[in-house]
Amino acid sequence: MKILSPLPKKQGRLEIIPLIDIMFFLLAAFMMVSLQMQHLLSLKANLPTATLALTTAKPDLALLTVDRFGQVALDSRPIQFPELRDRLRTELAGHPDYPVYIQGEKETTHGSIIYVLDFVRRAGVRKVALAVTTVESAQ
Repeated sequence: MKILSPLPKKQGRLEIIPLIDIMFFLLAAFMMVSLQMQHLLSLKANLPTATLALTTAKPDLALLTVDRFGQVALDSRPIQFPELRDRLRTELAGHPDYPVYIQGEKETTHGSIIYVLDFVRRAGVRKVALAVTTVESAQ
């Protein structure tokens, strides 16, 4: 015979929320302790500061400047297109990866720049870039 108790029977429950809080506390404590364990041992050094040095070697590149009329200057010296093609081909014979930078003046049209870009590519130059200056440095 089964005798019933007048008191309600309690079921045991496993509360997971306090376990999550404890795990977060342990994680934070572990991170703080591991950061404090890392000692950075270094020596104080007074290094010399860099000074402005001028290079005497001329960079191995061609800088083409296109004016507003579509005329080209090689390294600030005006040059005609046939002479420019011959000059580029002689440079390419000695140095196949000869870089050419093309820059335009403020009033230069986009079409003039593209014409010079196509001309340089037809001359056989593989490394061509457009030189861009910021607004502050252009003024």
